[in-house]
Amino acid sequence: MKLEEVPEEFTKAASILTEIQSHGYEAFFVGGSVRDALLHQPIHDVDIATSAYPEEIKQLFKRTIDVGIEHGTVLVLAGEEQYEITTFRTESTYQDFRRPDKVTFVRSLEEDLKRRDFTINALAMTVEGEIIDLFDGVADLKQQVIRAVGNPKERFHEDALRMMRGLRFASQLDFTIEEKTLAAIQEFHALLEKISVERITVEFSKLLLGQNRRAGLRPFIETECYQYCPGLKKYGAELLTFTELPNKKIDSEAEVWALLTHTMALKENELRGFLKKWKLSNQMIHEIQQLFYGLNKRLLTDWKPMDLFNLGLEAALSVEKLLFYYGQKSKLEEVRERYVNLPIHDRKELAVSGNDLLQFFDKKPGKWLGDLIQVLESAVVNGEVENSQSALTMYAKDKISEE
Repeated sequence: MKLEEVPEEFTKAASILTEIQSHGYEAFFVGGSVRDALLHQPIHDVDIATSAYPEEIKQLFKRTIDVGIEHGTVLVLAGEEQYEITTFRTESTYQDFRRPDKVTFVRSLEEDLKRRDFTINALAMTVEGEIIDLFDGVADLKQQVIRAVGNPKERFHEDALRMMRGLRFASQLDFTIEEKTLAAIQEFHALLEKISVERITVEFSKLLLGQNRRAGLRPFIETECYQYCPGLKKYGAELLTFTELPNKKIDSEAEVWALLTHTMALKENELRGFLKKWKLSNQMIHEIQQLFYGLNKRLLTDWKPMDLFNLGLEAALSVEKLLFYYGQKSKLEEVRERYVNLPIHDRKELAVSGNDLLQFFDKKPGKWLGDLIQVLESAVVNGEVENSQSALTMYAKDKISEE
């Protein structure tokens, strides 16, 4: 099989392959980029596999970085582009279900491809666009099937994360997991306990963001993989409820985690601890907390000015989009207009500062100052006082005198 038109991402990298080949070595495009080209999907990273050993690659190219040389990978810099070039290799036993005990470099493409996870990823392509398909990956692409290369039990015993990758591909590509492959996931699901949380989080987040997350989530639940994922063990029923929500693709990681945790009926004081177990970044946790808070508010009532002020426009619009999954209508344009029309959008826009208030009242800093600024901020946002220095100082004076 040959591609009628080789995508630009490959033609840009063609000179890398031809340079390697001109020195008597084999070189091919491999993996996900070839799969995506066949599916006419956007191509991200173009990976290259070669019979040349890492030291031989380093001799051929002037600008290289040893990104994973112990596993045979060298990064080649070509102009503004960079390409990971990996030597054909075989792998020994996997004592920890994560990393091979030993990597052996070989000169055979077939030996390299048969160690890969799924047939749709065990594809190679020449510079001319000729597809090398040793494990019927093209047929599985056409039939929209996720099938392990060779014996699925061996593949998952080698690297247990492959189970999460299979579930993720089912969601991303809207494919079905082949029967024997699914049975092997069911049998070996407990091996996920051996995998780092960070690696599981990457795959689970991609699964949640897939075009058909239901296709990945249902087998994720049925095979009981969820029991070995952070904080999910007791939430099988809630996860099933989550799969029953409208299956429309969700736009962002923060949105999908907010929707999931809301469906799990977590309390606000439980949220951070749950997300921490997934080793999400503090920034991501903050974004999810905002959406979780906003969603709880918005499902009960319409936005108040202070809600929009505290959340910000982006978060408020994200919450509006999530209403779809609850059968409610989003009011994106109305919310945008209401936010734009707020008197201020940030505390820094207040016409008086902390220093102004300290001088006006001739008092020392303390808790009173923060509380007062918060009162002024709320009054301006709610339209109770004009955002001018004179109006705010008089308003502040009245508030202080009330105490």
